[in-house]
Amino acid sequence: MDRKKLETLRAKYGNDAPADGHYPEFKQAIEAIFAGTNRRPKPYEGVATFLGAAFCPDASQHPGLGGLDVALVGVPMDLGVTNRPGARFGPRAVRAVERIGPYHHVHRLLPLAAVKAGDIGDVAFRSRYSLADSIEDIEAVFTRIAAAGVAPLAVGGDHSITFPILKALGAKRPVGLVHIDAHCDTGGPFEGAKFHHGGPFRQAVLAGALDPEHTIQIGIRGGAEYLWEFSYASGMTVIHAEEFARLGMAKTLRKIREVVGSGPTYVSFDIDSLDPAFAPGTGTPEAGGLSTREAMELVRGCAGLNVIGGDVVEVAPQYDATTNTAQAAAQMLFEILAVIALARRKGR
Repeated sequence: MDRKKLETLRAKYGNDAPADGHYPEFKQAIEAIFAGTNRRPKPYEGVATFLGAAFCPDASQHPGLGGLDVALVGVPMDLGVTNRPGARFGPRAVRAVERIGPYHHVHRLLPLAAVKAGDIGDVAFRSRYSLADSIEDIEAVFTRIAAAGVAPLAVGGDHSITFPILKALGAKRPVGLVHIDAHCDTGGPFEGAKFHHGGPFRQAVLAGALDPEHTIQIGIRGGAEYLWEFSYASGMTVIHAEEFARLGMAKTLRKIREVVGSGPTYVSFDIDSLDPAFAPGTGTPEAGGLSTREAMELVRGCAGLNVIGGDVVEVAPQYDATTNTAQAAAQMLFEILAVIALARRKGR
């Protein structure tokens, strides 16, 4: 090793304190973690929040949600499931995941420093039994968030929660959608219910809140194809899992941009888009899905889009023996937060 280089490194780094840093972009992360001390917080102490964001349970009681840019919200409701229940425990499981972020090495930013984000707690439901009432409760909360000009980032709960969220966000103008899932979720009513987790995007289009021609659905597979006629009839772009494998990542990312354009766009991530090898803890697993790396790359490819909100849904921790599913969900939450932060930073 070059002796002069070694002496230079010793002079610069030999006596560094734990919180020292010399690269500006890394120093910001170090300062966020160490906060002027020589120790970093223990990830297992204190109150668990989504991604370690500030806990702001009273934000919804203040005008403008207390100045938040992004509101992280738990939606612990799974009354719309058609297979295995349990996603009502999803928010709790995702909050319990430690060590996500704070620095995003691809986008080269700290999402929680780029925007003011807070965990505002869970939607308070009037009834644990009524799906229709729960849908109304969700819409009311997200209508307040939208009225404050705050970007919502939700953790479900089953996928039926996305309909009232889109209805709130698309009340004045229908939004576009990047939807990553094993299922199109554009099915019709059955057994007397239209608010199930297999139909939120049909309902959102029919309510005038979702623009189907600016909607792309990625990772679709499994035996429910016959239920998704509405996706094709309405003009949604559907990329099946097999088609994604043939297209490759670069072409798929170009297709996302082509479809959603520059308009307001919501990102909805169903954990069952991942292959059960990566995410067994979900109610309707489907073999042949995405890897976590592929899913992360898909969301990262939304950087630069006008992303106004998003969700991560269908985490059912009782089927998640290794906690891999909750870990993947927390990482995807971080990925969506990052692209929201990039959009907010551009003044959108």
